[in-house]
Amino acid sequence: MGLFSKLFGTRSERELKKIKPIVDKILALEDTYKAMSEEELRGKTAEFKAQLAQGKTLDDILPHAFAAVREAADRVLGMRPYPVQLIGGIVLHQGRIAEMKTGEGKTLVATLPVTLNALTHKGVHVTTTNSFLSQRDFEMTRPLYAFWGLSSGCIELWKKNHDIARKAEYDADITFGTNSSFTFDYLYDHLTEDKENVLQKRHYFAVIDELDSILIDKAITPHVIGSSDISLETQFL
Repeated sequence: MGLFSKLFGTRSERELKKIKPIVDKILALEDTYKAMSEEELRGKTAEFKAQLAQGKTLDDILPHAFAAVREAADRVLGMRPYPVQLIGGIVLHQGRIAEMKTGEGKTLVATLPVTLNALTHKGVHVTTTNSFLSQRDFEMTRPLYAFWGLSSGCIELWKKNHDIARKAEYDADITFGTNSSFTFDYLYDHLTEDKENVLQKRHYFAVIDELDSILIDKAITPHVIGSSDISLETQFL
């Protein structure tokens, strides 16, 4: 390790130091949210939305939102995110990469930034590598999102046609799916001439599981769609 790193720490260590005060704020709110009734806790959704409407940003309400989701996850799912998982949630919300091993609760970590960003009702996509994981995560977390009055759907449940059902899943506040399903639906939308048939009307915020696999390993295979007047080739890079 170089002298600079010894004196000032690695970049990751410096970034974690910036995040620590946010985590401390979340943890300091634990007793406040534990003391709330279920009705009071559910009511935080309307309160957070009102604050956003009044000009506050997602970063402004993050400590309280994460603390609320943490308490709700304990009550609804029987799991309370640990401080290290709060760090992971903050990193994901910031649009960065959080490296976690299998078994470290990635699905639970994702509920934090997903819930926060879903409060905007602009649409959140949760991308996984296969249908089994997508449906599993959807079924596991759906009760938590429902607790907050947020709708969720899984397009993997309608892999064969059922365009009307797939549209409903995409119109939900939170949509689960695989990278290939999202990709081909995106390409389909660029081929259709009827706006009413467009599936993905919103691209606002996404959480990608197995990022290296989805954006690197599987990105080398081009997806080709042809029609009478267009041939589109794309690589997900």
